[in-house]
Amino acid sequence: MTSNRGVAYIGQGKVEVQNIPYPKLEDPRGRRIDHGVILKVVSTNICGSDQHMVRGRTTAEEGLILGHEITGEVIEAGKDVEMLKIGDLVSVPFNVACGRCRTCKEQHTGVCLTVNPSRAGGAYGYVDMGGWVGGQAEFVMVPYADFNLLRFPDKDQAMSKIRDLTCLSDILPTGYHGAVTAGVGPGSTVYVAGAGPVGLAAAASARLLGAAVVIIGDVNPVRLEHPKRLGYETVDLSLDVSLADQITQILGEPEVDSAVDAVGFEARGHGHAGAQEEAPATVLNSLMEVTRAAGRIGIPGLYVTDDPGAADSAARKGALSVRFGLGWAKSHSFFTGQTPVMKYNRALMQAILWDRIKIAETVGVEVISLDEAPKGYAEFDSGAPKKIVIDPHGMLA
Repeated sequence: MTSNRGVAYIGQGKVEVQNIPYPKLEDPRGRRIDHGVILKVVSTNICGSDQHMVRGRTTAEEGLILGHEITGEVIEAGKDVEMLKIGDLVSVPFNVACGRCRTCKEQHTGVCLTVNPSRAGGAYGYVDMGGWVGGQAEFVMVPYADFNLLRFPDKDQAMSKIRDLTCLSDILPTGYHGAVTAGVGPGSTVYVAGAGPVGLAAAASARLLGAAVVIIGDVNPVRLEHPKRLGYETVDLSLDVSLADQITQILGEPEVDSAVDAVGFEARGHGHAGAQEEAPATVLNSLMEVTRAAGRIGIPGLYVTDDPGAADSAARKGALSVRFGLGWAKSHSFFTGQTPVMKYNRALMQAILWDRIKIAETVGVEVISLDEAPKGYAEFDSGAPKKIVIDPHGMLA
């Protein structure tokens, strides 16, 4: 096989399906790596993080092949691969990790020290993340395969649940990480900011962890209709009613035990007027307001060091007007950073296989072809309440 196609970022607001090189067992600097495998991509998802790049809100270069949420079948393996065989169906954590450095050994695979020459942490198809080619393609290469890949124990069973299992590469572990780091447990009251796929995954994770009440907030009322049907409490942040007042209407008090920021740096203000404009610190400040004293706030939502499309010069450098004094006064704990997917994905795989969580239903998985990817990006960017999954080879039909 020598042909391959992938989704390329070609300019602000534009992606295109292009012919791209068939992957080799080489790292981005051209060095042979016999610890890698080539995957036939079974499913690959469009993520909100991809949209940040496509909107021109990062320093991503044109021509970047997108895609860090990947599930695939092993079709070629380097000579140093010992634990995987041809035909295995695997989930790919979006973190590229070596398994050998200090942070990897401490399970902080989101900040691996060796896979990216410019900073800690690597990812497929993402700006400043080491140059690893993205997986919104027909074929992709994965390094350190024995360490990185999660093999599904029964291929037929996995394919029967592939719409759920495709979420293991990022959004389900990310939502779960947000809930875990926010201290969610049995009987917790939880507020999740953002009704996109990660927010919904965080809400589902909070239920899995035993939360008593899960409240989801968004400035887009349309996005709240689906979680409301699933039995979650919701707050409409486009209304001129404060978040604390809306929480009081649900809980009888204006505070929650735990909170999760599933929005990130492109957040909008609250209220009818505020929802029309970006206010990147809004979510963080609102979470400090409604989280109880000594509570915890999980922040899996993406924040960046460079945002060329930001409204002000400070935000362009990732500097936000956060009310840190409020968080300090309330003795809050904050947990940030890329999710270390491998810390959670095996347990979450079991939860899916044994029907403890139905994540595809929760996040609204919709399957499209590779050729439909540009349309999928446009729909997702418009705020469509769905999780778009690309099926490059027609294996999910």
